[in-house]
Amino acid sequence: MEGAIGTRLRHVLELLDGDVAKVYLDLGLPEYRPRFSPIVRTLVAEGPLSIRALATAVGVTHSAASQTVAQLNRAGFVTLEPGADARQRIVHLTPKTRDLLPTIEAEWQATTAALAGLDEELSVPLAQLLDELVAAVERRSFHERIRSQSTPV
Repeated sequence: MEGAIGTRLRHVLELLDGDVAKVYLDLGLPEYRPRFSPIVRTLVAEGPLSIRALATAVGVTHSAASQTVAQLNRAGFVTLEPGADARQRIVHLTPKTRDLLPTIEAEWQATTAALAGLDEELSVPLAQLLDELVAAVERRSFHERIRSQSTPV
């Protein structure tokens, strides 16, 4: 596939997440999204957390965590309660979600196993490549890399 790297990365994510979403449909959970599992699994492990703490734990921006929590809330998977101050909201799993945890965990395990099988077909495991990519861009930003290749105007 030819094209810009951003387009290719989004395409890979669409392929993977799209197929995980199909599994949720197969399981009778059409409203559950692949992006929900890291948040749900963190809340299971840590208990109720603020959106900021969830963002840090999952490794996403506060904005991304807030958007995902809003979707989880609309679907009835979490509730939001006021935190220590008026700006903070604490995220709690609902009984509906707790009832679904065995299904969600089984899907997570199947997805992990499928990814391991996919890794066997690749020249390097996908998670390893992504970790290396993140580390390289954190060492030297892509912005800096582009600027070093640009000719001043």
